[in-house]
Amino acid sequence: MAKITEAEIKDVLLVEPTIFQDDRGRFVETYRRSWFPLGREMVQGNRSEKEKGAIVGLHYHLHQADYWYLLRGRALVVLHDLRTGSPTEGVTIHFELDGEKEKGVFIPPGVAHGFGTLEDITLTYLVDNYYNPDDELGVAYDDGDVGADWQIGDNPVVSERDKSNPKRKDITSGLLPKYGLRR
Repeated sequence: MAKITEAEIKDVLLVEPTIFQDDRGRFVETYRRSWFPLGREMVQGNRSEKEKGAIVGLHYHLHQADYWYLLRGRALVVLHDLRTGSPTEGVTIHFELDGEKEKGVFIPPGVAHGFGTLEDITLTYLVDNYYNPDDELGVAYDDGDVGADWQIGDNPVVSERDKSNPKRKDITSGLLPKYGLRR
């Protein structure tokens, strides 16, 4: 059985699965629906491959939860609670995912999420809603009010989309997530 712990942001869950190993290799159950009381059925699986030195994010959704599992490489994950009324509203956390150390993270709607690649990576992630461009929102990766320390250096590779995300203080109230509200 996996070890599930809540992170410093309310409803963000860290998963350390059980590893079964023998002479043939190993087996790891990376996801189980029953581990996540706030989660719904995951309906889409995605794979992201990025080279060392990239920053992805910060993204957030009003309607979608994510479950990330790193298969290869090392990435620094940055999460920021944007949810109005959350007991951890405004909290930013950093932690490392490492393909050599089995760990997953469940990210509820309204928690901004991103990662900086410390090595080349392969990340798989499940989502509980089909892709919806209207629910692909973001906050500036370099917003001082968020306080993300990406540990990438002075010249990260960042997409044009992520460079154009607004600062937290500039997000309109209609696009700020509310704690406990799943739209």
